[in-house]
Amino acid sequence: MTRLQAEAPALILASGSATRLALLRAAGLACTVRVPGVDEASVKQAARAEGAAPDDAAVLLADLKAASVARSAPDALVIGADQILVCGEEWFDKPRDRTAAGEQLRALRGRPHRLVTAVVCRRGGGRVWQHVETPRLVMRAFSDAFVDAYLDAEEDSLTTTVGGYRVEGLGVQLFVSIDGEHAAILGLPLLPLLDFLRQHGVLTE
Repeated sequence: MTRLQAEAPALILASGSATRLALLRAAGLACTVRVPGVDEASVKQAARAEGAAPDDAAVLLADLKAASVARSAPDALVIGADQILVCGEEWFDKPRDRTAAGEQLRALRGRPHRLVTAVVCRRGGGRVWQHVETPRLVMRAFSDAFVDAYLDAEEDSLTTTVGGYRVEGLGVQLFVSIDGEHAAILGLPLLPLLDFLRQHGVLTE
């Protein structure tokens, strides 16, 4: 921990995402990880059935993740996050396998989509902050041959990200335009979170 970060409260990331953890640590934050016990698929399905907007569903999921961890760490500041890919009226999940990844890429090509990315912080049993960023990305009209070559190249990571792409890697070749904070595209609105942590006394002003 550097002098830029206060010794208390402890920071806990309620996420199993290695990318989110890497973003926080690259920004100089000392934090621990606890994977939350939340059935994301069921929550998302229920939210859709109730007609919830993607923004509300993403905040709900981020908050449930943070709350799941905060119950056993009342003195810590717990960070929960979630991301929903929205194209038209359809919500996309992480593809289950290579075939599903190919189907998602073909459904998204030549079209704009949004990455609704929410972050929630909890402390002492209550929600103390939330924020939503919505980067907008437009895929180019790539060929089926490109899709096959891309799936071959990215096979080990296709099921780890919604949409089956990583813009920090070969996935950047899928796009003609990307509008939004890079960290939010990766799954965590980092600049607003850092600003909140400064206001909350966790980071030095």
